[in-house]
Amino acid sequence: MQLGAPIAEGKTKIIYLHPHDPNLVVICHKDGITAGDGARRNEIPGKGAIAGRTTANVFAYLEREGIATHYVDAPSDDMTVAQRCAMLPLEVVMRRLATGSYLRRHPEIAEGHAFEPPLVEFFFKDDAAHDPQISEAEIIERGLASPAEVEQMINTGRAVCTALARAWAAQDVTLVDIKIEFGRSPNGQLIVADVIDNDSWRIWPGGEKARMLDKQVYRNASEVDADLLAAIKDRYQQVADMTAQF
Repeated sequence: MQLGAPIAEGKTKIIYLHPHDPNLVVICHKDGITAGDGARRNEIPGKGAIAGRTTANVFAYLEREGIATHYVDAPSDDMTVAQRCAMLPLEVVMRRLATGSYLRRHPEIAEGHAFEPPLVEFFFKDDAAHDPQISEAEIIERGLASPAEVEQMINTGRAVCTALARAWAAQDVTLVDIKIEFGRSPNGQLIVADVIDNDSWRIWPGGEKARMLDKQVYRNASEVDADLLAAIKDRYQQVADMTAQF
């Protein structure tokens, strides 16, 4: 595909205008992996194609589950065609089990505490400020979303979390938490957008944290060397293959 002009670039993707349809974009998945708001950066050759496969598998599954997303097609493993959305500057995190940063903010809660329904938290996207948590009231007061849209993000986020938890449970994997983003489609509909790949969730095979398959392995590492990056790539490939079974 002959790509149009690039309109945005993130740490792990470049977004281009679709060459034939102004309502579509092409997301090219990069080989980079980052942590600490980009303070740690590495390249894993082939990661972009693996992440693209996972994203395509997940979004196609969510569409089959009746959840509206921006996903249109995946013409190649490292390329996703999607509706062109006006993205909300929010990360929406659904937590099924307490771990990670939640425990640092709530030390009175035991690790593994289950949230039913999934706990929904919002974070304002700002690397310089380390993506601070933002309340539903602040989202509305700042005009980032309407009250109805906030409610929709909560309900849709939980639906995404529940659907993916069920798909992972079928392979004896526990979905611990997941981060998603929303955008307004060309017709103004609020839909799940951006990417959902192995950087987006915590997944523990058999419910065992020590067997985690996700990006947390990279975040937790005291040192990064070639062996670690190869092991991370193996995990990402395993996740891409497993999401193909959704």
